Amino acid sequence: MKRMISFAMTIVMLLCCFATLAESEAETPFAQWNPDAPSLQALIEYVEAVTDEESPDYIPPVDRIATFDMDGTLMAELAPTYLEVMLLTERILADASWQPDAEMLEFGRMTRDHALDKSFPDDYDYEFSYHQAKAFAGMTLQEYADFITRFLVHEADGFEGMTYAVAYYLPMAEVVEYLQDNGFKCYIVSGSDRFIVRTFIEGILDIPYENIIGSDTALEAKDQGDTDGIEYVFTGDDVLVRTDRLLIKDLKTNKVLQIAQEIGRQPVLSFGNSSGDVSMNNFALLNNRYRSAVFQLIADDNVRDYGNPEKGQKLREQWEGMGYHVISMRDDWNTIYGEDVIKTGEFHWLSDYADDRIPTVPETGAETEAEAEANPDVQYVLYLGTNDKDTNTPVFTQAEALDKAKDILIRHFGGYTIQEAHGGWIDNDTEYQEYTLVIYLSDTTIDKVHAAADEMIEVFHQSSVLIQENPTRTEFYSSANP
Repeated sequence: MKRMISFAMTIVMLLCCFATLAESEAETPFAQWNPDAPSLQALIEYVEAVTDEESPDYIPPVDRIATFDMDGTLMAELAPTYLEVMLLTERILADASWQPDAEMLEFGRMTRDHALDKSFPDDYDYEFSYHQAKAFAGMTLQEYADFITRFLVHEADGFEGMTYAVAYYLPMAEVVEYLQDNGFKCYIVSGSDRFIVRTFIEGILDIPYENIIGSDTALEAKDQGDTDGIEYVFTGDDVLVRTDRLLIKDLKTNKVLQIAQEIGRQPVLSFGNSSGDVSMNNFALLNNRYRSAVFQLIADDNVRDYGNPEKGQKLREQWEGMGYHVISMRDDWNTIYGEDVIKTGEFHWLSDYADDRIPTVPETGAETEAEAEANPDVQYVLYLGTNDKDTNTPVFTQAEALDKAKDILIRHFGGYTIQEAHGGWIDNDTEYQEYTLVIYLSDTTIDKVHAAADEMIEVFHQSSVLIQENPTRTEFYSSANP
């Protein structure tokens, strides 16, 4: 009888033990990591030491600053290249609403041809930033965010089951959350444009916008013109737009300068993956009054991602020699993007941006009279209603509707003419009135007209926009006797 009781008690104790282990595993903040990973153990040991008030390594919460690079540290940079490079390529080679000049088009093609093997010229970073600023100049911040968002819903090239919107490293998201739960303020310090980072992390990482540092292009009020910001008065009718002036490329030592200016405290933790992060890492690791640590990722997983094990090993030796902890994507992580994401090994990059899909740059020079007769101009007339398609009530006030239509048109076309009109109809014995905008467009293409109409339909909540296409002849006549 005693043996039976003893055996039963042993079973109960084992079940309790298993239940405790299961509960412990369920509560671990690092479900996506190999629990024996040396880098993970180093991180946990460090955090436990610096958050223990009895420890000589204790760091007050106000000084618990952790900085993270983005591309290749928090998100994919191999599908097939950096997100901001893909966005600029999309703008130059695939955006029918915008016409690049010859120089921009040449840069877009060069980017396309070198992205897969990362064989960019040595001065590519600065050339890229120049063209990026120019390509998106004139966009409001919301329009820029919308452009980014429209790209992010594309299927990530080289993978199945993942869009660019979720092409981030699940194990690193756990690191951010773990640090935040332990009183760390986490900042992203990226070489990418600040507003790209802000848009990408929305809904992924709980890092506020003010904790995002990146490359910056100058902004201005839309109607500011050549007036200096210290003289111009911003009003309720103003909106901020991007310019073509690069302020700073946030790479290497520029990351240190930006951290000092925007955070004002020396980080104690730094996470990166490339030589562009070494200065930021050293700023945290060296001459720090607190115990500090650096973690550097190596892309050595060529099964679940497009890493290079041989290069990864060389980088491991280099980073460890500099006093960094190394995170191996292959050895330290149970998953990268999730078990449902599959590496295909196939890229559609070159075909997606092939020359026959690129908008053509119009040749300069006047056409002959015979050519003009054979190819008459086309005038497009758009009738844009402003009543909601579902409720038949105005979406905006008339003044707001006019401003929003003008904002769409100026971004899509070099010029336009608007007439205000009023229409009416009877439906089921109910009379409706509608404020209507009649828009005249010349010297453009139907693709550009459709791109603008798509935006109008969304903004004004319409079922459609009526488009008339009228052959015409256009002449800007000054005078025979100036």
